[in-house]
Amino acid sequence: MRLLIWLLRIVVFLLLLAFLSRNSGPVEVRLFLDSSWQLPLAMLMLLFFAVGVLLGASATMATGLRQRREVVKLKARLRQIEDDGASFRETSRSG
Repeated sequence: MRLLIWLLRIVVFLLLLAFLSRNSGPVEVRLFLDSSWQLPLAMLMLLFFAVGVLLGASATMATGLRQRREVVKLKARLRQIEDDGASFRETSRSG
């Protein structure tokens, strides 16, 4: 499965690279207050791709951190339940 994912990543990268090499002409990016930048289309596309990757990674990290906190809480609760069960068994044996 990991090999398939890496092959897919390589194919996507090569397609993106080929697309960027075919579209290297300059474009004008108009910003607010009548300011503008002129840069190659390939650079602009790479910039947006990088921003998308960063946003996706941050969203994934936030979900992962939330799940990790929940797992820690559940493990602590499980330990507490196991300790209560052990003390209950000891009490029922002695009585």
